[in-house]
Amino acid sequence: MHMPRSSRRRRAVWAATSLTAAAALLSSPIPALADSAPPVPVSGKIDAGLASAVRDGGDARFFVVLKDQADLTAAKRKTSHAQAAEAAYKALRDTADKGQRSLTAFLDKKKLGHQDYWIANTVQVTGDQALVDELAKRSDVARIVKARTYRLDGMETSDSKVTASRTRAGADSSATGDDAPEWGVKDIEADRVWSQYDDRGEGIVIANVDSGVQYNHPDLVRQYRGNNGDGSFTHDYNFYDPTGVCGADGAPCDNNGHGTHTMGTMVGSNGIGVAPNAKWIAAKGCESAQCTDDYLLKAGQWILAPTDHNGQNPRPDLAPNIVNNSWGNKDQLTPFYEDIIEAWNSAGIFEAFAAGNDGNGVTCSTTHPPGSQADTYGVGAYDSAGKISKFSGFGPSPIDGSAKPNISAPGSNVQSTWPGSSYNTISGTSMATPHVAGAVALLWSAAPSLIGKIDETRALLNQGARDVEDTHCGGTAGMNNVWGEGKLDIFASVEKAPHTAVTVSGKVTDRTTGTALSGVTVKATSAATTRSVTTAGDGSYRLSLLPGTYSFSAGSYGYATGTVPGVELTTGQPLTQDISLTAVSTHKVSGSVLDVTGRPLAKATVSVTGTPVEAVTTNSQGLFTLPKVAEGAYTLTVTPAAPVVCNGTYTGALRIDGDETADVRLPNRTDAGGTYSCAPVASSWVKGSKSVDLTGDEDSTKISLPFPVRYYGATYTSASATTNGLVDFLQPRLGDYVNKALPAPGQPNGVIAAFWDDLTLDRTSSVQTAVTGKTGSRKFAIVWNKAAFVSDPSVRVSFEVLFDEATGAVTLQYQGIGNNVSQRGGSATTGIENQAGTDGLGSSFNETVLSDATALRFSPKDI
Repeated sequence: MHMPRSSRRRRAVWAATSLTAAAALLSSPIPALADSAPPVPVSGKIDAGLASAVRDGGDARFFVVLKDQADLTAAKRKTSHAQAAEAAYKALRDTADKGQRSLTAFLDKKKLGHQDYWIANTVQVTGDQALVDELAKRSDVARIVKARTYRLDGMETSDSKVTASRTRAGADSSATGDDAPEWGVKDIEADRVWSQYDDRGEGIVIANVDSGVQYNHPDLVRQYRGNNGDGSFTHDYNFYDPTGVCGADGAPCDNNGHGTHTMGTMVGSNGIGVAPNAKWIAAKGCESAQCTDDYLLKAGQWILAPTDHNGQNPRPDLAPNIVNNSWGNKDQLTPFYEDIIEAWNSAGIFEAFAAGNDGNGVTCSTTHPPGSQADTYGVGAYDSAGKISKFSGFGPSPIDGSAKPNISAPGSNVQSTWPGSSYNTISGTSMATPHVAGAVALLWSAAPSLIGKIDETRALLNQGARDVEDTHCGGTAGMNNVWGEGKLDIFASVEKAPHTAVTVSGKVTDRTTGTALSGVTVKATSAATTRSVTTAGDGSYRLSLLPGTYSFSAGSYGYATGTVPGVELTTGQPLTQDISLTAVSTHKVSGSVLDVTGRPLAKATVSVTGTPVEAVTTNSQGLFTLPKVAEGAYTLTVTPAAPVVCNGTYTGALRIDGDETADVRLPNRTDAGGTYSCAPVASSWVKGSKSVDLTGDEDSTKISLPFPVRYYGATYTSASATTNGLVDFLQPRLGDYVNKALPAPGQPNGVIAAFWDDLTLDRTSSVQTAVTGKTGSRKFAIVWNKAAFVSDPSVRVSFEVLFDEATGAVTLQYQGIGNNVSQRGGSATTGIENQAGTDGLGSSFNETVLSDATALRFSPKDI
């Protein structure tokens, strides 16, 4: 009963703007969108929610969806997961780069901030009805959709209780040891896969898009892909937080609990998780219980092409195999996720979605999107008595009429991991869905020929499911809109899978002492694929691999990498492949750290990234010593202590084959996109000469610029100056803004914060401008003279913004700064921000770093 995926159908879903519109689609044929098809009328391009939001003259945040769609055929033909992900990423990026060029140029010309996405070829904009109407007339625009917010599926159990230890309620009393499975793990027969196939998800990587994960939870830390096995962690490419909640260091967090719970059901140790030897990574697409769609889009992109914690340097070859999504919203369409799902599937990434908790045990068509959309694999929930959970959403889909859910899994009273190294028992389709994601890890680990084959995997899950007859919402005993294909039974699915794989097992030991080495990464590489697994506490490892020729390698800090090349694997012939590693010597690394001006920098943190070497800080002369670093090739990282102002973070190659000296000068800070860099320069105050009509508190005025100023891709001939020390390119003051760290998505955006604080301009104060130099090399200054602090009008501060015609640079300068905390920036923001509030360089935020000598220049990268 599985409905085929179709890009033509996917484009039609973009047109659905409400449940009424969706019903209309069901009652009439859906036209194919071809190059020769007539253009969509302007009114048909704008969804109803957006039309309503801008009808009365207000602004709204919305997505402009481009017509161009990437051809993902080549990606689907690739034989390895990494190759498929790389091909999909390239096709999507190339299509977006080309297709968005005209639109973004139009928006830049209108001086409008925008956020561009490649996975769905869409651009996010904020504007009014006039802008929406103008965009709808463009021939390259397919749809314009109001931005929405989604939510993690609610936790249905009213007596939820966080505990410091597991109660093991419902666990198999006949099981022994720490692996006694939770009731849901046993009900789907995952424990039979463990015992009869010796398979616990080895070599498979699972992700979730959720509220984050407590990565060092005792039942999750071993399985975290960022765990280097030696006490150190690498968070880049293993966790991503577009919301900014978790902090600048990139370490995973979970401020809600939901994501930690779902991850535990997938991979948790000690009987909690379905696939306890699979690895996990995660994207925090939900700021807490709420999931804003731009964060979900960024998370969706990261799943296909993981990045460092700044969202840079994508590595599609590190994409996960499986992604769990336990979120959605009643009656809300999720059009961009149709494109994301198509992209994930083309890269061989299996997705599972919660069907939603909007059911009442009777009413049909209560599934919610994205789990109710035809292209997703939606999951319903049942309880330990074998009855469908009352909250579980039923089909058919209210969005497109497809049969939903696809399958059902344990979702009532599910105990799993919880932040604080605790446990919680809760209910929801959110709890059912990770059972399916974990089950796929078992299936792919046992039958690696299925890895990346989405349709074949769905078919096997459906065939293995135990039928439950309930046709009151339509369907048959084998497939109905209450249970889907029935109860998940992963043992039955594994039994039906092709078993051509070769089991490879062995131990990794110290060559000299024979000691077993735990936490060592073992890689098996063939011409078609690379699979990896981590050794257990006794040094053992196990992988199921397709027949072929492999090279095996094992590596860990403190040891030379051990390699065994040219190993031939044949079906029916298990292999024992032990690997011994040779310990290497350690050496001293010492050196000095200078700031961007060449002065010794104290309190900078010096670390050898991804190793257990304890980081050190520089002394007052900027000197440091790392006493013992093992021989090998590493990355040396130097991070300045706060406040960083214009000091960037240094990363550089470090090769140890003896005592080493590493003298480092920190680079200039750059924004995330590399558009601007920041550098301290010699102060050269420009005195104002022409008065600006700006007085009082919380006011602004428009100033004409004597030459065009290009700022984050847009050219401006005027800007607003505010009493609170801002230059705003987008709009005059809209309200009383409290200063914030830059960048930030909330208003105001597109600003230069010369000295953003609560200031007032009285008779002693003034704002002036001045122009110096000749045409082509002019400088234009906006000068605040003796602005008073509202909190203490007796304290004054003078500062200016200096625009450079020749270089495009923006310089912030200060005068009359004494030892007063407020004057030195103790309650102010300084820096620059782009028009969407998504990038920028905040040089300080409520930090006492300013003086008369301070001058900060922000230079565009092409200068």
